[in-house]
Amino acid sequence: MPNVPPPFSAAYAPDDADIAARLLPSAHLGAPQEARIDRTATRLIEAIRKRDDRLGGVEDMLREFALSTKEGLALMVLAEALLRVPDARTADQFIEDKLGEGDFIHHETKSTAFLVNASAWALGLSARVIQPGETPDGTIGRLVKRLGAPAVRTATRQAMRLMGNHFVLGETIEQALERARPRSGERQRYSFDMLGEGARTATDARRYFDAYASAIETIGKAAGNHPLPDRPGISVKLSALHPRFEAISRDRVMAELVPQLLDLAQRAKAHDLNFTVDAEEADRLELSLDVIAATLADPSLAGWDGFGLAIQAYQKRAGAVIDYVDALARAHDRKLMVRLVKGAYWDTEIKRAQERGLDGYPVFTRKAMTDLNYVACAQKLLSLRPRIFPQFATHNALSVATVLELAGENGGFEFQRLHGMGEALYEQLAKDHPDIAYRTYAPVGSHRDLLAYLVRRLLENGANSSFVAQASDYRVPVTALLQRPADAIVRPQQAAHPKIPLPGDLFAPERRNSRGVEFGARAALDRLLTDVKAERIDLKPIADATPDQANAAVTAARAGFAAWSRTPAATRAAALEQAAHLLENRAPHFIALLQREGGKTLDDALSELREAVDFCRYYAAQGRKLFGHDVAMRGPTGESNALAMRGRGVFVAISPWNFPLAIFLGQVTTALMAGNSVVAKPAEQTPCVAVETIRLLHEAGIPASALHLVVGDGRVGAGLTAHPDIAGIVFTGSTEVARSINRALAAKDGPIVPLIAETGGINTMIADATALPEQVADDVVTSAFRSAGQRCSALRLLFVQEDVADRMIEMIAGAARELKIGAPSDVATHIGPVIDVEAKQRLDAHIARMKTEARLHFAGSAPEGCFVAPHIFELGDAGQLTSEVFGPILHVVRYRAENLERVLQAIERTGYGLTLGIHSRIDDTIEAIVDRVQIGNIYVNRNMIGAVVGVQPFGGNGLSGTGPKAGGPHYLARFATEQTVTINTAAAGGNAALLAGDE
Repeated sequence: MPNVPPPFSAAYAPDDADIAARLLPSAHLGAPQEARIDRTATRLIEAIRKRDDRLGGVEDMLREFALSTKEGLALMVLAEALLRVPDARTADQFIEDKLGEGDFIHHETKSTAFLVNASAWALGLSARVIQPGETPDGTIGRLVKRLGAPAVRTATRQAMRLMGNHFVLGETIEQALERARPRSGERQRYSFDMLGEGARTATDARRYFDAYASAIETIGKAAGNHPLPDRPGISVKLSALHPRFEAISRDRVMAELVPQLLDLAQRAKAHDLNFTVDAEEADRLELSLDVIAATLADPSLAGWDGFGLAIQAYQKRAGAVIDYVDALARAHDRKLMVRLVKGAYWDTEIKRAQERGLDGYPVFTRKAMTDLNYVACAQKLLSLRPRIFPQFATHNALSVATVLELAGENGGFEFQRLHGMGEALYEQLAKDHPDIAYRTYAPVGSHRDLLAYLVRRLLENGANSSFVAQASDYRVPVTALLQRPADAIVRPQQAAHPKIPLPGDLFAPERRNSRGVEFGARAALDRLLTDVKAERIDLKPIADATPDQANAAVTAARAGFAAWSRTPAATRAAALEQAAHLLENRAPHFIALLQREGGKTLDDALSELREAVDFCRYYAAQGRKLFGHDVAMRGPTGESNALAMRGRGVFVAISPWNFPLAIFLGQVTTALMAGNSVVAKPAEQTPCVAVETIRLLHEAGIPASALHLVVGDGRVGAGLTAHPDIAGIVFTGSTEVARSINRALAAKDGPIVPLIAETGGINTMIADATALPEQVADDVVTSAFRSAGQRCSALRLLFVQEDVADRMIEMIAGAARELKIGAPSDVATHIGPVIDVEAKQRLDAHIARMKTEARLHFAGSAPEGCFVAPHIFELGDAGQLTSEVFGPILHVVRYRAENLERVLQAIERTGYGLTLGIHSRIDDTIEAIVDRVQIGNIYVNRNMIGAVVGVQPFGGNGLSGTGPKAGGPHYLARFATEQTVTINTAAAGGNAALLAGDE
């Protein structure tokens, strides 16, 4: 039995300075070696600058349309979306929108490359026909009259196809092999990459598997008789082979994906091909290595040296991954191929770490650190020859020259470049070092599939800081391109980017970001699961308050108001911050409580806890500003004028069961920070969460006299809202109950008190033909089905353009089919139960009605208990949905592109205005919709749930609430009264300050 290493484990986001301190001392080589590197790199850079390719490549496109220009950005968006738009009207609007953003008419081409000139000419022609500023309808109407629209469409699409043809080796593997066939005596190595997004559905995954399998057979038959490594290869993406390639679905992934990957590897072995598993995002690294290790362990792969994987140098764990891969090779007595890349998802990794509230970043924040780590990883890989065959993927002349110097004369490695890029560099390298092999990484697929790939390459290499962009810029001196990464970093303290704060410091100095857990880090996830499991949750029945007890709570709160309202704002804020601290320290307990009483999945429970923490810190920070000191108002001399904020009195806070911690705590802490005393009435379904939360707030420093809990059903709440001593009500729940409270307040004699209400809505999303189907599917499934659809922000009604409706609906239904419904305590569960039997009965009744009135696209299956499976119904008209359906049920309506106004009218007729999603690449369309609708939260090209405190203030209009928005800068003031104090400072006989003033 081989001595197989344990599963891969390494710190997910270690400190940049610690890594720099380890790498910097050995970063510089001897003076003769550094001099040779300079000479080699200079020669390669000069070759790049001298070359004038008549066809052109990515470098030429970047020089012509830099991403720092409007033209460059417009071109990127056009390339990403145009070819997937099937209908003429949307294509025309899209072209006009993007060409209007840049000055293509007056664009003077700097390049002689045919690709650039042809694209610039086509785009310029289109821009001349479609003048910026003209409305789509008017412009297109005139163009049609003189037959201009087809010409515009054809010219612009042709420009996109021209680019696509150059960056993709072939639309089929047969075409790619034909283009790759050597035309002369020299032999070239290729690795073929079958383009496409990650699988969202089982059908997608099977299609990608079949494409890989077919390609392996076709490549193998044409591969000739040369031995490895001088043979072609194929790259496979694990996320394309499984629709739920994620850490929480590990058991399922291992059971289903490993046999598929093994099958493909066995096929590749049969032809002795290079078989490379592509790199994924950081949160999938450990899962990827688990799959790779399990596949590699199969004895059927023994004796084959072609199995390999890609490692990303921008990941801080790259060195540890190399060590792990070497351990696998030793354990199984195999030779492996390792492609070292710098990394392609840097911006995404930064954003994800910030959103998830991690302690640090899994990737380096400075490019120089990535380059430094690339060299360190290269040294490590070269030292592991021949067991490891390194493949260095780079277009950076300095990186190439450094690897050459480090490799010595031993061989046993190769370079790699992307098809359509780096030709000049590698042509020169081949002349100077004919014995050094390089492999071309060649995308294969339709031009439509190319688009996301092309945009990623442009973003990667078009940034002003990238070597590819600078190497072709004659204004950048060669010496600047030869600067060593270590010289750019200088010392460990400068390893991190000074303008990219750590995730925890995202909102500094006002407040800390709430701390999250990375589920893709096995150690962190296992620790959380262990801690949550260890919690003993006793859901003892809690008796409802009697009317007398509820009245007594109000009386006690009234008595406690004076002392609390006079408590300094800084003291009140400190108590809220202490509550946030206690919540984070007791996260496992509250997560377990949310799972047991609220039916929350682990992901939802953690997200809710973080939102509660954010509320405490945000309102503490806001409170210091608003209540910390009086605001001096400008006025005439001889008097002072000051504006102060004060508490109103007793606030009743009535919260819902769907966010029993976050909304409950958000309401209570806001009222307390404003200087009010509070009577909190939680939902009858989740009283235990409220009891624990009140106990925590008291421990944090909120006096018992200022904060009271009253448990009960709607009758208890009605009694509280009718109490004559109430100074304000904050409510989150149904529109019907909000109306009832409003009527009760209107009927009362005495002071007019505020009602701050947030209710639900028939929340909609609009997806047009320019939207990326995979992105729409992700966002619809998340928005409609996460939390079992029990969010007030959840998607209820999807409008999808009819030209793309079939494909989008099929993908959404397929993605929904892959969701796991079950116990919240199971980490793999995506959808837990609905809150109670009554809720299930209402949803089941709606499903039964829809089955007779609408077209059923998908009906999931649910286990016994309070579970409701996702359903997707297509309606003939949006008017069929007359009220909010609070569960995992999606309604879909098709619309014609020219009838977008009717869609907006249908949304308006609902009377609700809480959340809206828009999926489109046409800025004019997005702006027109935003301008047209009265909706509180609008989300563009993303999901429409999970508003972040202080980032996306949340609340609606119309039937969806009164405002102001929770988690926003105007919310806290609504809980307070304002007092102006004017003092005549000259009353004692004159204005001494004015009289004493100098001229």
